[in-house]
Amino acid sequence: MKIGFIGVGGMAQAIITGLLKQAKISPANILIHSAHASTYEAVAKKTGVTAMNTNTEVAKASDVVVLAVTPNVATPVVQEIRDQLDPKTKTLISIVAGLSLERLEELAGYDLPILRTLPNLNVAIGAGMTAVHANENLTGEPKQQAVGLFDQIGSTVTLPESDFSTFSALAGSSPAYVYFFIDCLSRAGVKHGLTKAAATKIAAQAVMGSAEMVLKSDENPFGLIDQVSSPGGSTVAGLLAMEEAGFMTSVVKGIDATIARDNAD
Repeated sequence: MKIGFIGVGGMAQAIITGLLKQAKISPANILIHSAHASTYEAVAKKTGVTAMNTNTEVAKASDVVVLAVTPNVATPVVQEIRDQLDPKTKTLISIVAGLSLERLEELAGYDLPILRTLPNLNVAIGAGMTAVHANENLTGEPKQQAVGLFDQIGSTVTLPESDFSTFSALAGSSPAYVYFFIDCLSRAGVKHGLTKAAATKIAAQAVMGSAEMVLKSDENPFGLIDQVSSPGGSTVAGLLAMEEAGFMTSVVKGIDATIARDNAD
């Protein structure tokens, strides 16, 4: 299966990196092009994937075409490649934020199989989270193949498009918030005598392990909190102090602000 990327920005490069490392897809089966030769040629040199001279060449040679351009140029790019998108043999995957399936069908053809996705950058290390929503034309094996690409570089969740903004806040923006939380933990460790490197390693590993525990446990997060918290103990004291400072409220307000800004675009 040939996978073509039109646009090779940060997210496209993260997906490509994940597919090469985690899905073991051959670089020869990934084709790329973007607006700037210096960019796509550098990506091709770094990863071994195949650089092509035009968007239409990528679309023509690929079984799956990944639209990874910025929203402001998506319309002319899809119109440019539309004649190469044979609905009998090709699937279009979009990672363009804010570009609905309805608009994609209008631009690319109402009979074309299309998968709209919102991945996060963790796909680069095989730990991504991707929201997916297919149009009615994408079914059976082609759908399994398209969604399967993202399952190989993390996890997927099927959501209505109306929930994509919420997903973007919880999965797309939240890595920045988690990095911030880890940094806050590490700075607290430095305050109490640890080096920043040691404190960061400790905090990051604890966060990673805790996330794994949530995913693998039958307990909800509050149930796991109870398992860590001894009556009258230090963990309870810390939780109460955080909540007194507005920890939960600040997190919810942050997600609210992220969603509101996304919907304003």
